[in-house]
Amino acid sequence: MKTGMFALALGLLVLRWLPALPSTGWLLVMLVLALMLLPFRTYPLAFFLFGLSWACISAQWALDDRLRLALDGQTRWIEGRVIGLPQQTGEGVRFELADSRARNARLPKRIRVSWRGGPPVRSGERWRLAVTLKRPSGLLNFHGFDQEAWLLAQRIGATGSVKDGERLAPARHAWRDAVRQRLLAVDAQGREAGLAALVIGDGSGLTGEDWRVLQDTGTVHLMVISGQHIGMLAGLVYALIAGLARYGCWPRTWPWLPWACGLAFTAALAYGLLAGFGVPVQRACVMVGLVLLWRLRFRHLGLWWPLLLALNGVLLLEPLASLQPGFWLSFAAVAVLILAFGGRLGSWNVWQVWTRPQGLIAMGLFPVLLVLGLPISLSAPLANLVAVPWISLVVLPLALLGTVLLPLPWIGESLLWLAGGALDGLFRGLAWLAGYVPAWVPAEVPLGFWLISLTGAVLLLLPKGVPFRVLGWPMLLLAVFPPREPVPDGQVDVVQLDVGQGQSLLLRTRHHTLLYDAGPRSGTFDLGARVVLPSLRKFGVGALDVMLLSHADADHAGGAAAVANGLPVKRVVGGETKKLPAFLGTEPCVSGERWVWDGVSFELWQWPDATNGNAKSCVLQVQANGERLLLTGDIDRAAEQAFLASALAVPTDWLQAPHHGSRSSSSWRFLEGLVPKSVLISRGRGNAFGHPHPQVTERYQALGSQVYDSAEHGAVRFRLGAFSSPVVARAQRRFWRERLP
Repeated sequence: MKTGMFALALGLLVLRWLPALPSTGWLLVMLVLALMLLPFRTYPLAFFLFGLSWACISAQWALDDRLRLALDGQTRWIEGRVIGLPQQTGEGVRFELADSRARNARLPKRIRVSWRGGPPVRSGERWRLAVTLKRPSGLLNFHGFDQEAWLLAQRIGATGSVKDGERLAPARHAWRDAVRQRLLAVDAQGREAGLAALVIGDGSGLTGEDWRVLQDTGTVHLMVISGQHIGMLAGLVYALIAGLARYGCWPRTWPWLPWACGLAFTAALAYGLLAGFGVPVQRACVMVGLVLLWRLRFRHLGLWWPLLLALNGVLLLEPLASLQPGFWLSFAAVAVLILAFGGRLGSWNVWQVWTRPQGLIAMGLFPVLLVLGLPISLSAPLANLVAVPWISLVVLPLALLGTVLLPLPWIGESLLWLAGGALDGLFRGLAWLAGYVPAWVPAEVPLGFWLISLTGAVLLLLPKGVPFRVLGWPMLLLAVFPPREPVPDGQVDVVQLDVGQGQSLLLRTRHHTLLYDAGPRSGTFDLGARVVLPSLRKFGVGALDVMLLSHADADHAGGAAAVANGLPVKRVVGGETKKLPAFLGTEPCVSGERWVWDGVSFELWQWPDATNGNAKSCVLQVQANGERLLLTGDIDRAAEQAFLASALAVPTDWLQAPHHGSRSSSSWRFLEGLVPKSVLISRGRGNAFGHPHPQVTERYQALGSQVYDSAEHGAVRFRLGAFSSPVVARAQRRFWRERLP
């Protein structure tokens, strides 16, 4: 049976890597075949087919619930009920709608919307809203966060921005929102948002700096309701009853073990209900329930059995859970502890039990974090050594008890005040540690080297005395310093990052690196920090020789500060030096300036008569082995005409479409002078500016230019000087991604 359960888990997990879902006919064939195999006792294959079929059926239901293409980009009046906990931000509010309906249109079951400058919204309210609807989408970069996968895993069928609205009915049965409002209203020494995150799972009140500190110290799991918190509460209840029974304080007529397991599971479910019972909480409750059942009846089956059952239980309830990084991290952490503690001879003293798990988890999760593309905290073992018991034994009990006792005057508020002070002290210590040891974003590691690293981690988790265990260290560290193929002399590795309605391109020769524009920033939403900087580190960039900011508009230079703060930048050049932050030390763009890196020529140009920001864009021409790339920023038609009089106006292989393909650029004369073979367009899907304009698109088509649009293709990567075809991020097929046009 264990083999069958393992095969079922494999079938459910295969969904994560499917390029496309099988048709209905193939699903029926798999189900019939699975039923036919059962009488012949071929359980593994039958269970595998059952798992794969159920996962594909569930995923197809989620895809079928997406917004129809005909409604994409339309503004409709819809009615719906607010679910979950709305997230108030400095710019507005984000929330989800369920039971939505619109006239003459079928809507998805769940819609995620944002309302810029909108009024306070409460869970349980019913609203009538004018929403510009969009199909689920997101930025797609190499080794970056996949927004489309996350939205599908949440079963969100559409997103949208609210233009106007009216409240139709007040909140009903919104007790979680009431608890949140009560927690945010008490005096918790400035950590009210942190307590709301711990008690009800609402982390929207934590600041960006808070999340950075948690990420740098590897303690994010402590501020979200995870298996650790639910398991800790269940463990406290179990230990309390066991202690009472041991000292004769428990009624003899009540068997203590069934009561301990039952009440511990009840406490876990109650905490899960308070946290909203989302997918991660469901996963934690299933795991706790199976562990308690194993403790009650099936201890003879070993430790791996409940983990396998929990894995299958979670995936049967929600097959799309495998699309979320938290799923892999939670099960991997438990597997690491079982592998490290199970089957060892002798006992560990209190110091070893306290210190060793953190080091073992850090070692075991290293390959998992690496393959998921997540930052790796080098200070996590030390930080968690203090933070885990402090949160589990001090902050969380005080916070939960204080929340329960809030109806009693002074008592609940006093406990929450103490919990907030304890949490604030922890954050101060973590911030100090993060200032010295920030999180490390490793560069891309080839699959072969990652597999070797994974093998090394497993070897190190085995008991002492296992043959070749010492080889685990060099195998593990191979992922830290993998051999890399350098860019050949005379060539440039070019990557147009997907930064939405903005622009950022990375150019690397054999020994030098240049960043052309740094992505957009709007308020606290900084894609320089969220996309550009992590992407640079993923490509192994340790420093920039030049950061060239075409001009000072926020969609081109908004992320420059984040990049400069995250990486050493030797030189910054800009088209509008006076409008850029002074600390960057920006040098002016000088027409005719030329330099050569590793056999590749770079030359600048700027229209001397320009008066506004777009026209003053600093243009860069790159030439490698006779293949040319022209980066134009946001120049307009007048600047284009002036450019045609320069020595750089020659036939071009690659052209970055001026001003994201707007109607005010890409004039016929300009395009006829350059005759670009390929065109790069960086813009946001469904942007408010209508980029690229249909007339501009028609001009490129008339010239026979191949257009690579970030909104349709994601990030684009090619080797200038090799005359090779580019690679686009969306070419890596996954069943949840829209197909290339």
